[in-house]
Amino acid sequence: MLKKKRKEQERKMKDSSFIPVLAETMTSSLNDLNIIQIFGFLLGVLGLIFFLGAAVGMLRFPDFYTRMHAAGKGDSMSTMLMLSGLGLVTMEDYSLGSWLVFVKIMGIVLFIYLTSPTSTHVLMKAAFEDNHMPLDEKDLKKAKGKKK
Repeated sequence: MLKKKRKEQERKMKDSSFIPVLAETMTSSLNDLNIIQIFGFLLGVLGLIFFLGAAVGMLRFPDFYTRMHAAGKGDSMSTMLMLSGLGLVTMEDYSLGSWLVFVKIMGIVLFIYLTSPTSTHVLMKAAFEDNHMPLDEKDLKKAKGKKK
């Protein structure tokens, strides 16, 4: 009986000690934002704005080439901004672990920086070689006349 009570008390102590630590972690993380983390959040928001611009460009532009331009530029820039912001947000204590995460994220950014424009270019070149020609002013005027 005594062992059962002792085990019950130990379990209660473990459960109750977890809650203040969790609450302390949550409040300290909100109060201890430094300038680099704030800059990281701003980069993330700016990346979301670029994603929004790319989405609007995909809907509004008239032909394949201009839509690919919007998608390629928006995808590359917004992804790089958001990942750079994430890398800065993870730099909370400048420890070796934080630096390793930051370097890995910057490696991903470099990979996207090299591959996204290249793939956009290859897709546009394939469309051009497949005789999918860009719209000219005459075609655009015809399209506007049909909408009215």
